[in-house]
Amino acid sequence: MHFLPENIDTYVVDHSQQEPTILQELSRETWQKVLNPRMLSGAFQGRVLSMISKLIQPKNILEIGTYTGYSALCLTEGLASEGKIFTLDKNEELETLQNKYFEKSGFRNQIAQFVGNAIEIIPTIDEKFDLVFIDADKSNYINYFHLIIDKMNSGGIILSDNVLWSGKVVEKLDPKDKDTKVLLEYNKLLNTDDRVETVLLPIRDGLTITRVK
Repeated sequence: MHFLPENIDTYVVDHSQQEPTILQELSRETWQKVLNPRMLSGAFQGRVLSMISKLIQPKNILEIGTYTGYSALCLTEGLASEGKIFTLDKNEELETLQNKYFEKSGFRNQIAQFVGNAIEIIPTIDEKFDLVFIDADKSNYINYFHLIIDKMNSGGIILSDNVLWSGKVVEKLDPKDKDTKVLLEYNKLLNTDDRVETVLLPIRDGLTITRVK
């Protein structure tokens, strides 16, 4: 979903850093072989994730929602030299494709993969995080926030994807639409919880930057 006029969006993309070759290859293979390839972060948002990570230079990153590994590789670009990214996904069928590109990236030793239920896995990771990227099932965004908030270092950043949900957040709510209902509650939570400060950016399908105080 793009909220900018197409010509402006094109100009923005054309005048932003281009994605590395390895990510072009991963994107192409995702579109060729994997269901729902639109779940991929994509080149422009990937460069946003890379830039934020490089500005923070995090020691530990948590990613909730690996998919084919594109966003994980973007986030690793800013990792501290001894840093590590913990990336979680429930789809074990994607693990082989993830590993293929994690190996090619040179970051293999800094990437810890987990397959399963994130709500069960997160409490078992005994680390504090400087950067968290939430891009998984929308119905659990609030649960993820409550699980990670006490695992964040002061000044740490939480990035939340798809928070505009194709514009559904400003449309009349369908009572059966649980994802939109939770996202509305989640966006309000991020803007009212006194432990954090938040800016919501209309990048692609909406990306929230939340700083932990």
